[in-house]
Amino acid sequence: MASNQEALETLRWKKFPVLNDGFVCLVDVMGSDDSIVQAARVSYGEGTKSVSDDRTLIRYLMRHKHTTPFEMAEIKLLIRIPMDAWRQWVRHRTASINEYSTRYSVAIDSAQTTEPNAWRAQATANRQGSADYFDPAVGAELSEEERQFQEDARALYTKRVEMGVAREQARKDLPLSTYTQAYWKCDLHNLFHFLSLRMEGHAQLEIREYATVIGEQIVKPLFPCAYDAFVDYRLQSETLSRLEQETIARLAAAHKIPASLEDFMACGDPSWQGLTRCRERDEALAKLVKMGLVKE
Repeated sequence: MASNQEALETLRWKKFPVLNDGFVCLVDVMGSDDSIVQAARVSYGEGTKSVSDDRTLIRYLMRHKHTTPFEMAEIKLLIRIPMDAWRQWVRHRTASINEYSTRYSVAIDSAQTTEPNAWRAQATANRQGSADYFDPAVGAELSEEERQFQEDARALYTKRVEMGVAREQARKDLPLSTYTQAYWKCDLHNLFHFLSLRMEGHAQLEIREYATVIGEQIVKPLFPCAYDAFVDYRLQSETLSRLEQETIARLAAAHKIPASLEDFMACGDPSWQGLTRCRERDEALAKLVKMGLVKE
């Protein structure tokens, strides 16, 4: 397996821009695809490489959820991110973090801004998600209000600091759009878990942009075999519950594949029957439609 040294030298300290003023930057990396297979093979000694090459072994480990070998590699990043997105990020408690301190230093003089065509409406079916975009004419008004609010908030903060108010208190009225910076070090197993959640289509757009940059621009060139396995078996895979498998089996037994919506409802799990709303059923339907087992 080729060394990742060339990729490392190309990527280290390169700032990948995200949003209007954020970035992701590789600081350091420990290990490569080789580190993963080396850790896996220590369990059963030498002499196994002729049976399974490195790529095949990595894919086996990912497919069967043997996670420990992936913990033997680590990545350290420097990120610049708005505080509201950072609050989601730090919920992943499996990394080592050191964040820029606004008690010790003056807050970064930058805030995330929103283009007029980027304002999203609240989703009606998902309480924590967004839906369609506002008309740019409405968005222009929202963007102008945002600009004025951020400008006023920064002016108030600066006034307090210049008056000698303690930085830890002066900062309290800064908006969540204010950028912060942090070092973030994570092993590859937990990094893949982060990416599987934050690159997924239901993740908030802003943090999804960060995760996509990390995955595609940094992890992929450093760990090409592991990243490909992650995409195939985690990011772009589907997991079928017992109820979903039994639904498919009933549809197949009735020779109703691809099935109509009515067929799906009739062959679905008995616990789904008669329910006006059922998220589990709706998610199962979406999976089967994606797989071509139920007609759109």
